[in-house]
Amino acid sequence: MTAPTGGPAGTVEVLRAGALTTVQDLGRPGWAHLGVPRSGALDPAALRLANRLVGNPEPTAGLESTLTGCALRFTRATTVAVTGADTDVRVGARPGDVGRPLAVPAGGVVRVGPPRTGVRSWLAVAGGIGVEPVLGSRATDTLSGLGPPPLRDGDRLPLGTPAGPPAPVDVTVPAPPSAELRLTLRLGPRDNWFTPLALDRLFGTAYTVSPVSNRVGARLTGAALPRAVAGELPSEGLVLGAVQVPADGQPLVFLADHPTTGGYPVIGVVADVTPLAQARPGTTVTFHGPQR
Repeated sequence: MTAPTGGPAGTVEVLRAGALTTVQDLGRPGWAHLGVPRSGALDPAALRLANRLVGNPEPTAGLESTLTGCALRFTRATTVAVTGADTDVRVGARPGDVGRPLAVPAGGVVRVGPPRTGVRSWLAVAGGIGVEPVLGSRATDTLSGLGPPPLRDGDRLPLGTPAGPPAPVDVTVPAPPSAELRLTLRLGPRDNWFTPLALDRLFGTAYTVSPVSNRVGARLTGAALPRAVAGELPSEGLVLGAVQVPADGQPLVFLADHPTTGGYPVIGVVADVTPLAQARPGTTVTFHGPQR
């Protein structure tokens, strides 16, 4: 993914991509009726804040880094901001703060460390990441392959033209991720495929986030949800936050890179999946809603 060199806007070189670093904006929600995945930042508010800090419009594309952080070199003088997880940020040898604009000289290296709490960090740069949009978005979708692929060491990305000055902010105060999440869930469309015991378990017991969770979905482990209806279900559309229950009875909450259709019954839909963006394996999850 090498950008043309010599342009006035400059480029960013990926020195270390870490476990997973992707280009993300606010996704493709307007294309759902055509079966196009949503994608986009798992915590849209964190990306919006990072963009405001560097003077970008909120939908501008930035980078989302998972678990191990990343290291980037910028060919032009610019401003960056890191939001999301509590982590160490350095501009060259100088320490920086999460949640404030940071000046980067031409040739400067920005290092985002592994999170101390939470899972993901978002980095915005003045002008944004200028890769070509696909179906109205520059976001990487890790399931469908839409957008640029996940970044690798040595990739070079084009930078856009800055839209305005950095925000006059000294510091912002991030909310630390919780070790226990209470998610609002509305039953349906296939809750009648499950026994009353399954519904009692869903709302009355705690689940934990599995280590095999990713941008596609948060897999949960806990009390299995028994089915009342046996057999196969024809594939049907899925939405962000759908709670699908595979054959093992363990619920799976679909996140930004979820598939557009699925064949297992959906017992309900979570109203807001944003808290799961920073949920480490072992995080406790309980469901509540107007039904109980």
